Parts: sequence; structure tokens; C-alpha cells
Amino acid sequence: MQKNNVIRAINKNVRSSPRKLSLVLNHIKGKKADIALRDLEFTRKRVALDVSKTVKSAISNAENNFQYDIDNLFVKEAYVGKSLVMKRFRPRAKGRASPIKKPFSRITIILEEVKDKKENK
Repeated sequence: MQKNNVIRAINKNVRSSPRKLSLVLNHIKGKKADIALRDLEFTRKRVALDVSKTVKSAISNAENNFQYDIDNLFVKEAYVGKSLVMKRFRPRAKGRASPIKKPFSRITIILEEVKDKKENK
């Protein structure tokens, strides 16, 4: 039996909060890779461009490193984690300052090759 390789792509510093990113990532989980890219193209979120770059990177990893067929790939997992946080300050009234947190995120896309049921039997 052949060991299943993990096809992974990680985008480490995406300038968006994890909460906003998880909405887009939940939308593409479990879909075929080409359908996920099509859906991301028509998603009306700014961060969908960064997610599509990560999915394309995972597809090219599968093609170049493991010689998988692109048509049989699907998004097994898509999740987001916290990365660094830029801290800035905004001047307020009476000489005070209030903090502004600008979060970054880390996108992880894991692809898997779907096998036909006829081949397994």
C-alpha cells in the first residue's frame, strides 16, 4: 500500500485578521481545487486574492513535487492561525493615545488526491 503524501502550502504573513480569513477558508473546504479557485475569483472579499495565491501554490507543489494529476485534487483542510500583530497608536483628545492592533494571519491549505472507487477494488 502506498503512503499518502501531504500536499501543503503555507502563507505566513497575510495582512488580515484570522476571523475575516476563516469565513473565506470555510467556503472552500472540501471542494475540488479548480472549483475552489473559481469560487475565490468571484468572492467579494479582499483577502480572497491571498487565499487563491496559497491554493495555487499548493496545486503547483502537488504537480511539481509529487507528480499528482491536478484534476483529482481537492481541498482537504483549510485553516488559519494567528501571526504577528503590529501595534500602532492613535492620538486622542486631551493628549491621550489609544492603541490600534493590526493583526496578521497564517493560512494553511492542505490538498489531497481523490482516487476513483474502481481503482481501489
